[in-house]
Amino acid sequence: MFSPLRDPAYRHLFAAQVAALLGTSLATVALGLLAHDLAGAQAGEILGAALAIKMVCYVGVAPVAGAIAANVPRKTLLVGLDLVRAAVALCMPFVSEAWQIYALMTVLYVASAAFTPAFQAMIPDILPNEADYTKALSLSRLPADLESVASPVLAAALLGFMSYNNLFAGTSLGFALSAVLVVSAALPALSSGSVRPFIRRLTAGLSLFVHTPRLRALIALSLASAAGGAMVFVNTVVLVQSEFASTERATAWALAAFGAGSMIAALTLPKLLTRLQDRTVLIAGAVVMGVGLAIGSIRERPASADDRAVPGHWEGDLLLGSNSSQIITLVERHSRYVMLAKIPNRETQTVVNALIKQARKLPDELYKSLTWDNGKELADHQRFTLETDVDIYFCDPHSPWQRGSNENTNGLLRQYFSRERT
Repeated sequence: MFSPLRDPAYRHLFAAQVAALLGTSLATVALGLLAHDLAGAQAGEILGAALAIKMVCYVGVAPVAGAIAANVPRKTLLVGLDLVRAAVALCMPFVSEAWQIYALMTVLYVASAAFTPAFQAMIPDILPNEADYTKALSLSRLPADLESVASPVLAAALLGFMSYNNLFAGTSLGFALSAVLVVSAALPALSSGSVRPFIRRLTAGLSLFVHTPRLRALIALSLASAAGGAMVFVNTVVLVQSEFASTERATAWALAAFGAGSMIAALTLPKLLTRLQDRTVLIAGAVVMGVGLAIGSIRERPASADDRAVPGHWEGDLLLGSNSSQIITLVERHSRYVMLAKIPNRETQTVVNALIKQARKLPDELYKSLTWDNGKELADHQRFTLETDVDIYFCDPHSPWQRGSNENTNGLLRQYFSRERT
């Protein structure tokens, strides 16, 4: 597996990739801490927006960058992208507004999205032997897995005697070192005769995807994996520092634990695949991921809500009737007191606005939590919590009995609020 490192050019590029990824991971830790410093418990909104920007940049920029990489000087492109990323990292400690994070992250992610395909496009020219090329592709995944463990651990150690803003300096240093290593690599000249037309290079990945059913089937599994990563990136700092009132170092250790789990899975997977089919392992992983994300829902509801001993814990649902009519139904678990709200549509903004209005009719001590069904009408549930300071807990899929009082009330209301069209 390590034989491609015998080639000096690939060895330098591999080292450049390691340096850049270590810097990127330090920036991930520092960005979470910066977002929490700016927005507190609402840091997830900033990090979620940053993640969305990253996805848009990678989906939109990476194919174009891969297509044009063959027509520009390789060292100039890679070094230029590294220097851009280093400059962005140096600007991060001076950020004071969320929009500044979005602007800088856009520049950083565009540069990173262009760097990766340009880097990978050079590997077959450096290592023309197919066996070496395959090993090099596998080897290039190793730094990505290692940095998810090493960088958070390094960040936790550094945060013991410096502020998180200084981690951005480490990020800049990593990109600068990457640029130096790229400059020192002796890259072969690209033969102009081997370059395919730009349009073909641009659409090659999409064409392969469309004509390969197995690749299309992997979308759902990729989404499951992405959901877990997004959960960690967006919510770790909020959970650690806002929910558990812990330290910045604890945030870094939490991210390191996620990376350690990824490494354990990567190391045990080859042996596992000798006993089980690939499909079985992939589907099992997706199911475990989904269950793991769902565990943090109704099971976090306080015991006082479960045993109905204290008033203030509510159950809710959106009841749909005929002619596109809908009613929000709310039932207090202790007293069975019912509140209803008629709304014009089932869009999440409308539903959340109505719930906020109902919550403000009651004293704080009489509205402490809300247990809701799993409908998409509460996709914007975080805004409700921010506006009312009321926690929302979601039922498990296909488990209406977890909000039984509300289900019973809905059954009674169905006598007068039919689904049938009139």
